[in-house]
Amino acid sequence: MSTLPHSGRGAVELSIAPRAASDEDEQYDSGGNGVGATGRPRRHIPEPPLLSGHGPAKVLAVCNQKGGVGKTTSTINLGAALTEFGRRVLLVDFDPQGALSVGLGIPAHQLEQTIYNVLIERSVGIHDVVIRTCVENMDLLPSNIDLSAAEVQLVTEVGREHTLLRTIRPVIDEYDYILVDCQPSLGLLTVNALTAADGVLIPLECEFFSLRGVALLIDTIDKVRDRLNPKLDITGILATMFDPRTLHSREVMSRVVEAFGETVFDTVINRTVRFPETTVAGEPITTWAPRSAGAKAYRQLAREVIAR
Repeated sequence: MSTLPHSGRGAVELSIAPRAASDEDEQYDSGGNGVGATGRPRRHIPEPPLLSGHGPAKVLAVCNQKGGVGKTTSTINLGAALTEFGRRVLLVDFDPQGALSVGLGIPAHQLEQTIYNVLIERSVGIHDVVIRTCVENMDLLPSNIDLSAAEVQLVTEVGREHTLLRTIRPVIDEYDYILVDCQPSLGLLTVNALTAADGVLIPLECEFFSLRGVALLIDTIDKVRDRLNPKLDITGILATMFDPRTLHSREVMSRVVEAFGETVFDTVINRTVRFPETTVAGEPITTWAPRSAGAKAYRQLAREVIAR
């Protein structure tokens, strides 16, 4: 391992009828008596149990075909939060843009070997490419623009949908969680991630256009479950970029909870300037601003993920 220094099945109706703005738009009840931002009572989440050892890993694909909904931010910060509960985590950057790698302060474009080499070249093993991050017990399988060629090269391969699964299999017993940051599309790379995963975590921006695409994503998940990966399930839907001051965010939240029920995490990630700051800093919010609301939210999300 190399080291770099820190530098619901079925169709779902999700449309929202337009509604005129009013003075009430900026009013928000933060919710007392145990009611969370989802508008329902918070469920009891037990304290994560201590581990006597590590592995086999639960593989979670962080997936949404719409870009800019918080996939990479959630992958980094959930992974870091999981380590605070004693879990060993591997982050897999499965997006040719390499945002996950850059978000951890790693100059992906300068790397000689990335996940692309492990996928395509038989002589390169996953242990040759995995990098230690600035977070203890959290490693990274990096990516850069080279990965964009893999989608074309894998088309002619036998069992092409299982390529990522074969890639990560040698390290399954070394980690407790493997989080795969998917690209914003439903192409072959994303299908590979879904085929390798035990569950799907769907970050959903509390905005109308993000909401519209969820039914298409769930249809893809159903097809992968039926044809390639029978154990695949939706681990949870994570509401991101929630602005409690706006009626629109609250209406989207209401529709999501109505459509997906208990699948929606109680944890909600609010909009905050802290997240762009962490990208520049190249570290998770749990270490950059450990007492911030965002850090606390991802710790709570980690508790929910472990409980599921």
